[in-house]
Amino acid sequence: MSLRERIRTLFRLFLLFTVLVAVALISAITTIRLSIRGHQEIMPNLVGAPLEAAQRITSGLGLEIKVEDKLFSAQYAANQIVSQQPPAGTRVKVGQHVHVLVSLGSPRVAVPNLVGTSLRAAQITTIQRGLTVGNVAALPWAGAEPDQVVAQDPPALTANVHSPVVNLLVSRGESPPAYLCPNFVGQPLAAVRRTAEKAGLKIGSVTPVPTDAAPQGTILDQSPAPGSKISSDTAIGFQVAQ
Repeated sequence: MSLRERIRTLFRLFLLFTVLVAVALISAITTIRLSIRGHQEIMPNLVGAPLEAAQRITSGLGLEIKVEDKLFSAQYAANQIVSQQPPAGTRVKVGQHVHVLVSLGSPRVAVPNLVGTSLRAAQITTIQRGLTVGNVAALPWAGAEPDQVVAQDPPALTANVHSPVVNLLVSRGESPPAYLCPNFVGQPLAAVRRTAEKAGLKIGSVTPVPTDAAPQGTILDQSPAPGSKISSDTAIGFQVAQ
């Protein structure tokens, strides 16, 4: 066989190998796409359907419903789906969650006035009215006893109620008196202890710092810093020359 014929044979083999590889790649890509599409479903429209019926529909498609919240609705009867995510018509993967809001029906309960009651009493009243207590925040509140409700959302007697959740703001009582922290830097620790004791201030940790820059027992630094707001419970820490 001549050199030219050998080159032609090798070139034909190379072309044949290239075609086979291309066919294999196309076949693999097609198989993957068909496999992915085979594990997808078209999201049905669940809005307006009863929750139990929606669960049967999605279960048959390999999907799972997750109820995110329940809201009052004048448009949908109790236990009907108000909204869904993903929306109808979306291509979804098998095993994916479908997030829905469920109707509680038209609101038939007046929000009670909880302001001025204790948190415990507010919780009991809310549950008795068929509502639930949501977020409870606590802040210092002048003129209110500790654990007393000072505000609520929604307000009392609200007519247009969308959610059965009532959020409360509770008093922690009067704010503790605040002071400006004195500047003790450069003073002897022993004298500062006497001053603090007379003023009702607390001394915290005392850290010795080896130095020749100041006489022994002199305060080099303090925490909180001078001018900071402190209360009678704040402990002031010092770094002291050793």
